[in-house]
Amino acid sequence: MDGLTVQAPKKSSLGHRLEFNVTRGDEMNDCHEGATTHFPDYFTFCVLLVMVSCAVYQLMFSIIKLLLLAGICLAYSCMVIFTHATLFDNQDALILLSTGYGEVFVSRYVTIAVLLGFTVAFVIHARQTEATSRLDFLWKLQAHGEKEETEHLQAYNRKLISNILPEHVAIHFLSVDRAADELYHEECESVCILFASIPNFSDFYVELESNNEGVECLRLLNEIIADFDEILEEERFKNIEKIKSTGATYMAAAGLTKATRDLKNFSHVTAMADYALRLRDQLEYVNEHSFNNFKIRIGINIGPVVAGVIGARKPQYDIWGNAVNVASRMDSTGELDKIQVTQEVYQILHKKGYPLTCRGTIKVKGKGDMVTYFLTGKSHDTIECSESPASTQTGQNHN
Repeated sequence: MDGLTVQAPKKSSLGHRLEFNVTRGDEMNDCHEGATTHFPDYFTFCVLLVMVSCAVYQLMFSIIKLLLLAGICLAYSCMVIFTHATLFDNQDALILLSTGYGEVFVSRYVTIAVLLGFTVAFVIHARQTEATSRLDFLWKLQAHGEKEETEHLQAYNRKLISNILPEHVAIHFLSVDRAADELYHEECESVCILFASIPNFSDFYVELESNNEGVECLRLLNEIIADFDEILEEERFKNIEKIKSTGATYMAAAGLTKATRDLKNFSHVTAMADYALRLRDQLEYVNEHSFNNFKIRIGINIGPVVAGVIGARKPQYDIWGNAVNVASRMDSTGELDKIQVTQEVYQILHKKGYPLTCRGTIKVKGKGDMVTYFLTGKSHDTIECSESPASTQTGQNHN
């Protein structure tokens, strides 16, 4: 072999062969006293570590990994076969002289076979990793879509429940720590109740072929009720809650929660009075644009009530109590285009500067004789401020 020097083995006193020392050319092995070579296997291990780092820890497409690993394998194979073949030949010669048997040029091909085996294994691993990553991405994308759909559905359900039930009641039913069969009820004091009805709507409703068997009449009623609901969206009427609408009768209440109930300035009562005036004005606006002559009748009362939700399949929020019955009587015994209030409501609104006129004593079913008043206009005072002496005088002049 060209440039290969094999030194004879040293003998011990017993005549046993101990070791060889193999070098290439003029190179000296000063680091080891015993037999040594250039350790080509260490270079192979380093190349394998590079291949492992590229195949396992680098995030890239499998085809790119295949090209990279094939390039590394081809480059090192060229070194093993052509440029640095003597390193592996020295190792084979050392093994041959040390053991007395073996073949030269074997380690080259073993190294190439190992490189090819590792390359195939790394490529298979890269394909599996890429396939798993793609599946993970698709699953995450699907999970993200399902999560967004669930959140959208939950938001829709919350909005739907909020349209059916008051906000504070909807929060109670959406809470996770409540019992499934728990009955919601709440006792409320000083709640202001309003009933508004359109008595002559029944005369307007007829089922004819010209109005699509009464559908157009119901369409107009729906527009009126929707206008009443839209008024409640205004900031000053945020403390008022619609209870229900039955036929041409509209029911609302203010002060159902501690947050919306003002027992000091009774702002929820004044808001209800302003809302009643707005309902009357809104119906006049509808009459002007629909060429009708609907008349509204409104009754207002204040007092304690019991609020709750009844029903399992179609739950409905409602309020009960003597104050509710009296408010309904204020509507049914009232006059067209007028707002009838009880004496308790009069005492509150009068102090706030609202113009009211005394109707007198009327017969109320189940209540006997009652003194009632008509609310005729808006207050001349601001709700937030206390009444001044001048405004008190103004309120008295209107009465």
